[in-house]
Amino acid sequence: MNDEHVMETLGKARVVIRNGRVVEVGTPQLSYCPLFYKHRGISRIDADVVRVNIQQRIDEFGLFTERRDIEQESFVGFGTSEIYMSGLRRGVLDAVVTVCEGAGTVVTTNPALVQGIGARLSGIVSTTPIPGLIKRITGAGGEVLFPESARIDQEAGVAWAVERGYRHIGVSFVSAADARACKERHAPLAQVVTSLVHTSGCDEAPEDILAADLVTACASRLLWQELDGHILLQAGTAIPVFALTQAGKELLLERAKEIASPLVMHSAKLPEAGQNLPEPLF
Repeated sequence: MNDEHVMETLGKARVVIRNGRVVEVGTPQLSYCPLFYKHRGISRIDADVVRVNIQQRIDEFGLFTERRDIEQESFVGFGTSEIYMSGLRRGVLDAVVTVCEGAGTVVTTNPALVQGIGARLSGIVSTTPIPGLIKRITGAGGEVLFPESARIDQEAGVAWAVERGYRHIGVSFVSAADARACKERHAPLAQVVTSLVHTSGCDEAPEDILAADLVTACASRLLWQELDGHILLQAGTAIPVFALTQAGKELLLERAKEIASPLVMHSAKLPEAGQNLPEPLF
């Protein structure tokens, strides 16, 4: 099987990686992301910027290679991996289903592995097995469900966790409909706490979106406009995370307890936007 990995990332550009090198970059759909401006000083996104950024992730953190950094501490305050990491550490969750390039679907109870996998990775579309990486993930307490194919199937990961007795499971989806179906399917036995991620351009049915526990707004005009009145708690303002359920709210609060820097909490009409939003919203 060829070594090939496809992701949608920075600016929602399609990127293809083979043998540890970026070989193809599509046209970004965004020109500005406040998160990448804050952490990397990127003021305008184009294909060259995307290529350099992804190759830096490969060179610095080993993404898409056997030497990948798989156990890390926090990268941002309220990223999905950080939220689920804190949920495991504080006993709110007892397992997390995540997706790693080179391994596909992974189920783990190791908070550092959840963070290590998710911290520098976003929008993985397809991947192929990297045997050395799979071995290291397994050694760190991760169950790789499809080591022969590296298939991405979060529903299968949740089903595996439920069958083994886990009852509070965190999982992220890019599809609100898939997240809702997974939550409802396992509701009699387990609480599945869902996060919607990679939501730029989201155009899904409101009833499916509102069934999620956590939503990252990204560059979605729909989410910024349609979630008014449904948000229980918001973390951040530029690329915010919205808690739409009590379970989501509790996870955000548990994450807040682990952040060492000062935080401000106040009542507000939500969503609350910062001065710099992604461009363009669509």
